[in-house]
Amino acid sequence: MTNPVLEAMMNRKSIRRYDERAPSDEVVEAVVRAGQQAPFAAQLGSFLLSRDRAKNAFHAPLLFTICVDSHRLEVVMARRGWKLATNDLALLLFGIQDATLAAENMVIAGESLGLGSCFLGAAPFRAREIAAEYGLPPRVFPIVQLSMGYPSESPPPRPRYPLGFALFEGRYPDFSEDDVARAMSAMDDGYLAQEYYRRANYMVPLEGGRAESQSYDTYGWTEHMGRKWGQWYASAAGLLEQLAARGFRVPGHERTGPESGS
Repeated sequence: MTNPVLEAMMNRKSIRRYDERAPSDEVVEAVVRAGQQAPFAAQLGSFLLSRDRAKNAFHAPLLFTICVDSHRLEVVMARRGWKLATNDLALLLFGIQDATLAAENMVIAGESLGLGSCFLGAAPFRAREIAAEYGLPPRVFPIVQLSMGYPSESPPPRPRYPLGFALFEGRYPDFSEDDVARAMSAMDDGYLAQEYYRRANYMVPLEGGRAESQSYDTYGWTEHMGRKWGQWYASAAGLLEQLAARGFRVPGHERTGPESGS
């Protein structure tokens, strides 16, 4: 089964090289309006835009930063005589849903208009820097960035887990060794066939004195994922500091001080 929408979604891939054309204001508005039309809990997503190619990731003509925006919600609530009582953890979870659903709509809208894009997931760890750049008020937190423009490359779509390793009807299964092996093979063989990491000339470095045993002939997606999530972000302290600096108090759900917005 297929149609133009499904084709755009199934053929989506990350684009990191863009030609010199700049999307028009009309195109930008269409992309953002599509983002706004995503399902939402409270329209907790807002959008920042940079057209500065010299500073944008991959020198893209557009760089969107999609934020969880409690500030705007609290301004509207205040006009109705309400103060926020919801704890920040719940608010962030709903806000992340709103923001990321909007971002995905923007990707699909861009695809339909001939644009390519690439998600940049490190925005939460650069929240202070982004806040300073855009003059963000307290209670606005960058969740993801999205480079976008007209592609000057055409990589193939990257592999995904087999449907049987992703869709579980009725109850979550107990994976057999064969189930796991088949799923890992689908990912690793696909990435190796595309020479993805060889072309990127990148392996995640091993830490803790572990000896390197992989080459680009064997280094696949599952090893890459193991190294990332088996070594990085062991402590939440840095991220919690970024959240606190933006006025979100997650550990004890406090909401006090000049940045509280309450």
